Amino acid sequence: MQSGPHPELIESPLSRHIIQDGVPLTINIVRIATEPGWSLEVINARGTSVVWSDVFASDREADAALRKALAEEGVQVFLDN
Repeated sequence: MQSGPHPELIESPLSRHIIQDGVPLTINIVRIATEPGWSLEVINARGTSVVWSDVFASDREADAALRKALAEEGVQVFLDN
């Protein structure tokens, strides 16, 4: 099967690697170059990805959603059980 060209992704400067409560996480905040919305993905050390179903108007809004999830639910929400 052949797929078409991959869309150009714009990566936010808010994308980063963090260690929260001793747990390493990769934070990806990206958007397709031709689309206005930003997506948020968190990847844990085992490679498990959590992607928000919402698209955010700005990369700052996506980062705020991540910070809220960490504050309210803790890093455990991103761990494999």
